[in-house]
Amino acid sequence: MAKTCGLKWCRGKQYYCSVELTLQVIGGKWKPIIIYRLGSEGTLRFSEVKRSIPNITQKMLTQQLRELESDGIVSREVYPQVPPKVEYSLTELGRSVMPVIDSLSRWGNGYEDWAAAEEDSAKAV
Repeated sequence: MAKTCGLKWCRGKQYYCSVELTLQVIGGKWKPIIIYRLGSEGTLRFSEVKRSIPNITQKMLTQQLRELESDGIVSREVYPQVPPKVEYSLTELGRSVMPVIDSLSRWGNGYEDWAAAEEDSAKAV
């Protein structure tokens, strides 16, 4: 049986259990995908991250990268040159969440297989 948690705060985030905190930091539509891309492809420039996630808008990518940086998941390196060069990579903390992201990926692959089998069986009827 799960332990009941009281209200807690961490870095400005209010939560009642660690799962809630985790989802506040790495949850949502785009953050897991950004983490997955940086974790599997390594250091990327903004345009490379954007290209690897075609449906995300520039504004949303900027916002999500800023939040991930603020939470210590992503590192942003600015190089003093013209034109400006900015690279993003996972921090040590960010890399520590990769097993969770990899598990989500494996689950998604299994779900895809299950759904395809369901569709095939429905067509056979």
